[in-house]
Amino acid sequence: MKRRNHGVETKVRVVLEALKGQRTVNEIAGGYGVHPNQVGVWKKRAVEILTEGFGHQRERAVTENTELRERLYSQIGQLKVELDWLKKKSGLAL
Repeated sequence: MKRRNHGVETKVRVVLEALKGQRTVNEIAGGYGVHPNQVGVWKKRAVEILTEGFGHQRERAVTENTELRERLYSQIGQLKVELDWLKKKSGLAL
């Protein structure tokens, strides 16, 4: 028997129905022509992905802010050095 490949849209529909909980896993599997175990596997994977996405969202924002702050401080330092050099060369230094 040849393995069937299900598209992303089908998987998403199956998982959403499974998460809603309005129909049993067997009803969902029968409606989409997949094995009930496959419905459980897709649902479990979707929950893992969602949990991971929500959990790391805060960490990702903090990391991005830290990187931005470091780039800006580096740029400020470079501009200060250039300004001091220009003042010295032009004779405007105090």
